[in-house]
Amino acid sequence: MITIVGLGPGNKDSLPPANLDVLRQARRLFLRTEVHPVVDWIKRQGILFESFDRYYEQADNFEEVYNLIKDDVLEAAGAGPVVYAVPGHPLVAETSVELILGDAQQRGIPTAVLPAMSFLDAMFAALRINPAGGLQIVDGLRQDARDLNPALGAVVVQVYSRLIAADVKLALLEVYPAEHRVVLVRAAGIPGEEKIESIPLYALDRFDWVDHLTSLYLPPVQEPGVKKSGRYPLDGLVDIMSRLRGDGGCPWDREQDHHTLTPYLLEETYEVLEAIQQEDMYKICEELGDLLLQIVFHAQIAKERGFFDINDVVDGISQKMIRRHPHVFGNLRVQDSDEVLANWEQIKQTEKDGDARPSESILDGVPRGLPALLRSLKIQARAARVGFDWPDCRGAMDKVFEECQELKDALETGQREEIEQETGDALFAVVNVARLAGVDPEVALTAATDKFIRRFNYIEQNASLTGTDLRDMTLQEMDRLWEQAKKR
Repeated sequence: MITIVGLGPGNKDSLPPANLDVLRQARRLFLRTEVHPVVDWIKRQGILFESFDRYYEQADNFEEVYNLIKDDVLEAAGAGPVVYAVPGHPLVAETSVELILGDAQQRGIPTAVLPAMSFLDAMFAALRINPAGGLQIVDGLRQDARDLNPALGAVVVQVYSRLIAADVKLALLEVYPAEHRVVLVRAAGIPGEEKIESIPLYALDRFDWVDHLTSLYLPPVQEPGVKKSGRYPLDGLVDIMSRLRGDGGCPWDREQDHHTLTPYLLEETYEVLEAIQQEDMYKICEELGDLLLQIVFHAQIAKERGFFDINDVVDGISQKMIRRHPHVFGNLRVQDSDEVLANWEQIKQTEKDGDARPSESILDGVPRGLPALLRSLKIQARAARVGFDWPDCRGAMDKVFEECQELKDALETGQREEIEQETGDALFAVVNVARLAGVDPEVALTAATDKFIRRFNYIEQNASLTGTDLRDMTLQEMDRLWEQAKKR
């Protein structure tokens, strides 16, 4: 049996009598640390204990400390009941308790948790804070301060030292204004030791009294442009679009609808694809932002008409991803990615029209508006999932030769419709080869087009250097330059 006891924020009057009784009756008592104001009083009560302070000197980091403590407590529990006591409330910012509870459950060791007043309760009282208005709590040791939303109040716990305070400050300055007034609190609720200091954020690491009893309170930021902003959440962009579409906004933005925006949605999508092809990370980031703007634009128009908003969009795709990944969010087991895709299509079919009726064809749902190469690739992949496919790319390659011969025959007839049909068949067959070879035909053709442009530009540049008009050059002269471009 492991009994985990809270010692309160530091004042002996905040230690519940029931917890004190457990400490007195414990056969074996462990304290995470003696460096806590109430411990001296516990010693005077004649209560014997062992502490884990030695691990703070031996270990390289806090994670190692907490795992060493967990191992010792669980090992001792194998020989008999133990009591493990921690400052404050056992379930508030106590990583060692989380680890002990998790492993004890796996090993079948019974546990009990005796709560106590936490340092947060003392902090709320000292600063007159009502947490019901919304409060974020982050661990200064874990450096997750960058994820805070400045529109809500926040408490950063475990600001153990000036060094940690400096790290916390740097993280917070990515989110909060440097002049934002924050409150540094030490030993909240402990008479004679409590210290409260209101300071600008940039001065956070300038106080030598910061220690293991120190936490930081960040009031909400009310400045224009920061309200509702987290690190870079979607709400800020949604608010901007709402203003652009609202009274006194941008005349052009107010005139747009779903149909007028369609060309821009396509254009931004292709610009993202171009950036990916160029492997330019900065450009990918920029173009993804432009594409996101189009999504927010369409969601805002729908919201104004009472259909849905961006939250519905995010919630819908979130639920869909969970639903279509039962091997991650459920109990389904899969062997490989092919099985994942097969399950995806099966789930997708049952979602159609909101019931369990499958669609009429496995090929349904591939939009006609897709580029022809991409659409043919998707159609072939759909058919392949039910076994209608070549065993490998050799059979598909033979089909390319067959279609090319038929295209050659059609060209000899001069019949436009027949030529068009056979051209399409040949292209479709080439897409099949690319798919079976693991190549995206859209990407491959884009790269080939770019290569053509580079080589043709070389011809143009050389013609310009010699003062020659391209129209005056012979095919042989241009072909010679083309071969030079290939070698380059």
